[in-house]
Amino acid sequence: MQRSQERGGGEGVARQELGGEGLTLRREVGLWSAVSLIAGCMIGSGIFMSPQGVLVYMGSPGASLVVWAVCGLLTILGALCFAELGVLVPQSGGEYAYILRTFGSLPAFLVIYTFVLAGRPAAIAAVSLSFAEYAVAPFYPGCSSLPQAALKGMAATCILLLMLVNSWSSRASTMLTNVCTVAKVFSLLVIVGGGVVVLGQGRGRTEALLSAFHNTTQRTGCISMAFYHALWSYDGWNCVSYVMEELKNPQQNLVWALMIAIPLVTGLYILVNISYLLVLSPNEILSSDAMAVTWGNQVLGAWAWLVPLAVTLSTFGSANAVFFSGSRVCYVAGREGHMPQLLSMVHVHRLTPAPALMFTAVVALVLVIPGDFSTIVNFLSFLAWVTYGTTISCLLYLRMKNTDLPRPYKVPTAIPALVLLASLYLVLAPIIDHPQTEFLYLFLFLLSGVLVYILFVHFPRRPKCLQTATLHLQLLLEVAPTTNSFN
Repeated sequence: MQRSQERGGGEGVARQELGGEGLTLRREVGLWSAVSLIAGCMIGSGIFMSPQGVLVYMGSPGASLVVWAVCGLLTILGALCFAELGVLVPQSGGEYAYILRTFGSLPAFLVIYTFVLAGRPAAIAAVSLSFAEYAVAPFYPGCSSLPQAALKGMAATCILLLMLVNSWSSRASTMLTNVCTVAKVFSLLVIVGGGVVVLGQGRGRTEALLSAFHNTTQRTGCISMAFYHALWSYDGWNCVSYVMEELKNPQQNLVWALMIAIPLVTGLYILVNISYLLVLSPNEILSSDAMAVTWGNQVLGAWAWLVPLAVTLSTFGSANAVFFSGSRVCYVAGREGHMPQLLSMVHVHRLTPAPALMFTAVVALVLVIPGDFSTIVNFLSFLAWVTYGTTISCLLYLRMKNTDLPRPYKVPTAIPALVLLASLYLVLAPIIDHPQTEFLYLFLFLLSGVLVYILFVHFPRRPKCLQTATLHLQLLLEVAPTTNSFN
């Protein structure tokens, strides 16, 4: 009630602007744009960088391919569960919205606390650093180590440019994602085709495939870390659930988009990894700083420059898709009162969540400064599967607690149970087998979230100076609160 009263003034501005209907985000994401968004989020830097990490932890090419296939299957099963949750809770916000409606305020706040302050900005920072590495490399030919100032500067430029595009127009951001997705799928097809040509010419390194499982690790911690690196490449499969309020015909298009995009990406990933193994030996893969570029130099010859260009486009498009979807979660949390009210507002003319986009960009810029790709991947994968496991438990809980809920789409109970067991393994195995300091930091970060919740959400304190600052920023940015489009 208190939150509704506070919104009153801002909503008056919104209704005056749009003829009394209030502000809402437009439903501009159709089926193929949703497919493009999923593929755009998934295909980024991972497929060009993660195969090396998977091979390091698994120890053999055959086991690495098995990991990629299992990760694809696990992603498809998880997407089926999210599709049912999306139909039950037709609201933007993804895991945050599902946990909020099922388990209540505190668990949902911890999800959004880690997501907004660490998870999504860290993902943007990691992809932007990958973009910078390939974008800067042509300007420093022959250098084994690129200048950190140039890398961080290019990554920051990428983040700021994407913030401007997303703040200007949701349609422009969607179009950029579509164009980049076409380019990155084409680049993966080129890699697959190159592998086929090499095999047809009899130049393929089939000896690695003949002893494919030699030296495979048996350690559960190493296996889980290999899964982390592969699952990083699949991350983004759930991004459509973040923009449910902007999806046309959501109940139908959500399921179709997931079932088209994820199997397509999974098939491409497996074929690309086979192509890598046909062209490069395991030692060459492990020693290469830019595996895709090394592959291009051996297969494409004078056209090898196409590979870094493709990777640059791929990472740029992926960062844009993550920006577009992640800012919506920040916006929904602001609307629910779990984040500052300003973050729940949209531009009165552009109808984009400009404050949420700016906040996400600022945090991502901070994380770029000390950013390291490998550390960020391990941290994000662990954090993601803690959240995914909690979200899947929402579906099982609703199955037992609310049996009378209408379910236009329903998956067999065995599927969410299997995904939940997999998430428990991915979370617990690294901690038990090879505990690291980062896991302790994450635990302390979650504890700090409980303290922040008690101080600012459960017993809300809204100083007058904060309200004044919100009002002035609202006028400066030309933003206003929204109405819930799903109501």
